[in-house]
Amino acid sequence: MPDRATATAHPNIALVKYWGKRPGPGNIPATPSLSLTLDALTTTTTVEVADADRFVLDGAPVADPKIDAFLQALRSEFDIPPLAATSASNFPAGCGLASSASGFAALVTAMDNALGWGLDRDARSEWARRGSGSAGRSIVGGFGMLSERDGRWVARELLAADAWPLRVVVGITSRKRKAVGSTAGMERSRMTSPFYGAWVRSTEEDFADAERAVLERDFGRLARVAESSCLKMHALMLSSDPALFYWNAATVECLHRIRMLRDAGAEVFFTVDAGPQVKAVCTADHESAVRDALEQVPGVDEVLVSGLGAGASCTVSPAPA
Repeated sequence: MPDRATATAHPNIALVKYWGKRPGPGNIPATPSLSLTLDALTTTTTVEVADADRFVLDGAPVADPKIDAFLQALRSEFDIPPLAATSASNFPAGCGLASSASGFAALVTAMDNALGWGLDRDARSEWARRGSGSAGRSIVGGFGMLSERDGRWVARELLAADAWPLRVVVGITSRKRKAVGSTAGMERSRMTSPFYGAWVRSTEEDFADAERAVLERDFGRLARVAESSCLKMHALMLSSDPALFYWNAATVECLHRIRMLRDAGAEVFFTVDAGPQVKAVCTADHESAVRDALEQVPGVDEVLVSGLGAGASCTVSPAPA
């Protein structure tokens, strides 16, 4: 057993959104989802056997109940010694850029290698998803889809990153951590929104529609279903009690600019997760125009550009003497 391993994983951006969990244990999603894995945004996590559990996130020690509960679940299945884990990302955490997805995907992959479990991709996806609902999709690359297969909620790669090399332009409009986390927000929507049942039913239809659009490389069809899924999710959030409102003025203006570009002929569409950051998905020949448009929006702090990335991967190394 190598005792030490370093894994990298990338966040993923859902095009058919995931917002809601089934009641009960296991962190089971209420609906399937479809996403893009981003290559320019990276989380790197090193795990090694230690004398006590220690976790360092972006240079600061953390005590996170979510990580503690995840480890407890793993220890019910595996013999796990005390571990030290150090994780860092090259993008802001906790503000709608899927840092928990890449974080748990990297953690599971590093633990699997450091402790010699030999898990296959389905098993790593299932465990990552138990840590964070969207993390299962960061185990795979390109276009990923998380759905139920043979009674298991695991991710699979629908289309490789180089098979349809779209670009993603991210407008960062705030670096503040969101006031209501996704897990709490999902439960609030499930319990209080009068539209939750309609959301679950319509997402099943959107998932099938988006799957066909990706396999056929139909940009216009994917744009329609992705924007519809995004807006329905935020309508669900707004109809929760109290309402969940993750956008700011710059978010809204970015959406207007993206639609103006599309009306002018650009192949581009938007999506927004539980946060104020706007992701514009476009073809490579329109990347510059989309980047320039978002950079000009007042309130946009930074613009990141990414291609589609690979799944989580690991480098095993011996523990330091």
